[in-house]
Amino acid sequence: MHIAVYLPLLLSVLAPIGARVLPERCEPRLATWLLTVSALVLAATSTLSLGLLAATGLLRIPLLAGLGHWSTLAAQQNDPAELSIALIAGLLLGGSVITAARMLWQRARSLAAAALEAACMPTTDGLVVVDDAVPEAFALPGLPGRVVVSTGMLHTLEEKERDILLAHERAHLAAHHYLFVALAQLGAAANPLVRPLANAVTYTIERWADEHAATATGDRTRVARTVGKAALAAHHSPARARIPRAALGILGVLGRRNPLSGAGPVPRRVAALLAPPLRRHPALMAATAAVLTAAAWSVADAAFDLHLLLEAVGI
Repeated sequence: MHIAVYLPLLLSVLAPIGARVLPERCEPRLATWLLTVSALVLAATSTLSLGLLAATGLLRIPLLAGLGHWSTLAAQQNDPAELSIALIAGLLLGGSVITAARMLWQRARSLAAAALEAACMPTTDGLVVVDDAVPEAFALPGLPGRVVVSTGMLHTLEEKERDILLAHERAHLAAHHYLFVALAQLGAAANPLVRPLANAVTYTIERWADEHAATATGDRTRVARTVGKAALAAHHSPARARIPRAALGILGVLGRRNPLSGAGPVPRRVAALLAPPLRRHPALMAATAAVLTAAAWSVADAAFDLHLLLEAVGI
């Protein structure tokens, strides 16, 4: 437990590198999977590491040591972690669990509200047209989900561009992109160090939907033009008062309409569509697997060390 228990926390510092490299060099679908799994694994292993460190501090509390028939003196002599580190780990662990539980509750409520709202929208083919001059289009998760498009958006786009928009939004529903976003954000709630990975997922799911639309229509240039056109129309229109938090749309993720927050991703998406499609990157897959394997192994090794410590301090 001397070094291994700290390794997941140290590996979490690499999250900004992965969040920058994977979306730009790896095919969007694979990048989304790698980013989401990385956020969850690093969050889980770092949380377990905090728990293992906190457990070493519990061994030094006489009341708890008595319940477990442990020797506090032996624990002080054999435990490699300082008591102050164990206390800090306990506080961080408590904050991590509370934040993750709160986020999970809020996300579950938003998805349930979105599903209920989708069920109340009458439609025969999953498409709901809203009489609204503000250009808007988003996918609303549900059983089944709905693609919601405003008349303002339909009037903004040409016929082929409307097909692209619908293909993009339906890709969000078919691939359950809202689950990737929710899981990545859950990891970020448990471990703030991996938040760049969660933010990258909100970009790669849009790239995933863009590539699906490009494949469905066979025209990457027109898809790029449609993405830029829709973003430009939203830039010159007032923001909506309320958009479901679980919605995913061509203008951004979770209904964000702030042009400043969308200024970066939209040009990157357009540039990616104008370039040749990205392919699977075996080296990045191997590197990601190596990092996650190291994190998992370190937690397992630290847990075994704690087991040995409990045997050593047993009365």
